[in-house]
Amino acid sequence: MPELTRTILIADDEPDIHEFLQAAIEREGLQFVNAVDGEEALAKAHSETPDLIILDVQMPKRDGFSVFAELQKSEATRDIPVIMLTGVGERTGVKFKSEDMGSFLGKEPAAYIDKPVDAAGIRETAYSLMRI
Repeated sequence: MPELTRTILIADDEPDIHEFLQAAIEREGLQFVNAVDGEEALAKAHSETPDLIILDVQMPKRDGFSVFAELQKSEATRDIPVIMLTGVGERTGVKFKSEDMGSFLGKEPAAYIDKPVDAAGIRETAYSLMRI
């Protein structure tokens, strides 16, 4: 029986991050869709219905928090697991936690990963969330 194709939406304004994440997570049966800002991320989340969303916190047009909150409002996207990425902790020393987001937005993301991203860690997290 052929393996099921799964789609990962990567929303980040840095093209190098798209390439890195695709290389780190690459596996037969996975396809990637990219978005470079928050508005495009929302549009592609609805049009592509991905199995996983990797969402940068700091993006043009709409930040990741706003996109995450909007995804939670839609029945079509609220159950898609979201991995939030940020470089804020490295630059400012302020660390975000899933629990803090849950308190603020009403729901926690599936995972929260600081940049620079560890390839093995993101791969393990993505596979676990997609149950592959």
